[in-house]
Amino acid sequence: MVWPTAAISGAAGDQQAATFGQACFTPGSAKNTYGTGCFMLLNTGEQPITSQNNLLTTVGWKLNGRTTYCLEGSVFIAGAVVQWLRDALRVIRSSAEVEPLAATVPDSGGVYFVPAFVGLGAPHWDPYARGTIMGLSRGTQLGHIARAAVESMAFQSRDLLEAMQRDAGLTLAELRVDGGAAANNDLLQFQADLLDVPVRRPVVHETTALGAAYLAGLAVGVWTSTEDIVNNWKLDREFISQMEGAERKRLTAGWQKAVSRSLDWEDHS
Repeated sequence: MVWPTAAISGAAGDQQAATFGQACFTPGSAKNTYGTGCFMLLNTGEQPITSQNNLLTTVGWKLNGRTTYCLEGSVFIAGAVVQWLRDALRVIRSSAEVEPLAATVPDSGGVYFVPAFVGLGAPHWDPYARGTIMGLSRGTQLGHIARAAVESMAFQSRDLLEAMQRDAGLTLAELRVDGGAAANNDLLQFQADLLDVPVRRPVVHETTALGAAYLAGLAVGVWTSTEDIVNNWKLDREFISQMEGAERKRLTAGWQKAVSRSLDWEDHS
């Protein structure tokens, strides 16, 4: 049998494809993918920016002879912390159960969970960090730990975005989100609260495959321009910050203190 041949019309890494699928075409636009880890990319335009804050400078895509660059940050453990609650501690039977468990308490009760099970990625890059649960008291319940685990995804993502804004010299207008954990409404509300910018979830949560399809489709004429893709992006839900600035500052300070306890934990002398 002779198989027909076809030209490869588009190719991209998974996070670059997700950024393209989120229609982050203007400098300053950003997306965050909440999967096993968290992966945030910020479009910096046609000029690469060398990070001074421990991020990666990467090619986003090349289209019509023009290259778009991004800053990229990777969180090693995001949704994987929920898997740990499910598989190791067995406090939930499915990942979806973490949201109602976390909702049994109004807040984390002062508990911070730094899920540095395999060290910490950007912007810390510390392979010797280890996981810590700080702020436990006699009144701590499983709901507090579950909520702190979910909130750790938002705290780590905030660390990435703060580093990106310093590198790029800009303030983010909105954050587009995707990935499996983006289905968690409480997570996205807390993310909006921490960032104090709108967090926008599209109808299509899995934008990696979508972005790869867009790139190939542009090459063969299914779409004529990126404007078609912008128009194809549809909002599912927008999350707006409801947190006072003083509370945001207090929570962030607590998180940074907890992270400082996790850094350089493993003996490597």
